[in-house]
Amino acid sequence: MDLLTLVLFIIGLGMLIGGAELLVRSASRLALVMGVSPLVVGLTVVAFGTSAPEIAVTTQSVLAGQSDLAIGNVVGSNIANVLLILGLSALVTPLVVAQQLARLDIPVMIAVSLTVVVFALDGRIARVEGSLLLAGIIAYTVFAIRQSRKESQAIQKEYAEEFAPRPPTAGTQVLLNVGGVALGLALIVLGARWLVDGATSLARTFGVSELIIGLTVIAVGTSLPEIATSIVASVRGERDIAVGNVVGSNLFNLLGVLGIAGSLASGGISVSNAVLRFDLPVMLTAAIACLPIFAVGNVIARWQGALFVAYYAVYTAYLVLAATEHDALPVFSTVLWAFVLPLTAVTLAVVAWRTWRNDRRTKTTA
Repeated sequence: MDLLTLVLFIIGLGMLIGGAELLVRSASRLALVMGVSPLVVGLTVVAFGTSAPEIAVTTQSVLAGQSDLAIGNVVGSNIANVLLILGLSALVTPLVVAQQLARLDIPVMIAVSLTVVVFALDGRIARVEGSLLLAGIIAYTVFAIRQSRKESQAIQKEYAEEFAPRPPTAGTQVLLNVGGVALGLALIVLGARWLVDGATSLARTFGVSELIIGLTVIAVGTSLPEIATSIVASVRGERDIAVGNVVGSNLFNLLGVLGIAGSLASGGISVSNAVLRFDLPVMLTAAIACLPIFAVGNVIARWQGALFVAYYAVYTAYLVLAATEHDALPVFSTVLWAFVLPLTAVTLAVVAWRTWRNDRRTKTTA
């Protein structure tokens, strides 16, 4: 890979991140001016905006015939959202999840993840399946808007403090925000093209597959808006935003990103055996792991955040060992599947049971 391609790859990543930030802020202000509540803006406009890099990269990859990059970007981003972003956010401060919608969204996220796995079992997400996913994101958005009316005043205030415009918005500022949306979209589209081209050259240079590049470098790169949003929200104590951003982004990735890309691709999105055997099950497992944490106790403790981050490191290590065909891969896999994962499952189950029992005792004595 020549120096120019590497420079374009780095610039493309920067344009994706900058374009997403500009798009989110400009679109949020426009929506607020139109009378949309800050909570709805946070659950829809911001979630869509932070997923815009994934949409651009996945669509560009599918149209260029690079399905491994496309599916790797979506699956890798969802894994990074739960294990890396949610884990880092919980390390900053324990996340007390009081948002009703977030609790409802976890089963929906699991169901959608399972649906994508079922769609991919024949080795392809067909065009009609992509259209079904796209219809799903429309239904989810309508559902999110209706559910937002039931949120508590505390949650409404939290979103208002984060997304409401500070100064009054004049006509000139409206035009500036429209321009910001257009410029943000342009940066995202051009940045995605450079990033995909650079990633392809990067894979060829180092002899690794486009799938590995999509699952790691591009997945984390396109998830940077989510990383920034969630961690900053955690630092500010806006815990509902930190968690809602991750869950909403995962749903937008599966329904919106795969839906748009699958609908545009005449032959659908091909899914390799490697993704079917390992990466999709990891994505589904990560989604399921959220259920006991959210449903019982509604707290993501620091030790659970550390566990999530550690698992992301283990997942990345596995990808590297598999890509390089390292001799340690069989031992690593045996330890992971036979000891680490079962032990973690038992630990989470015990913690969930104890939390549920303590909650029952508290309600009984109250």
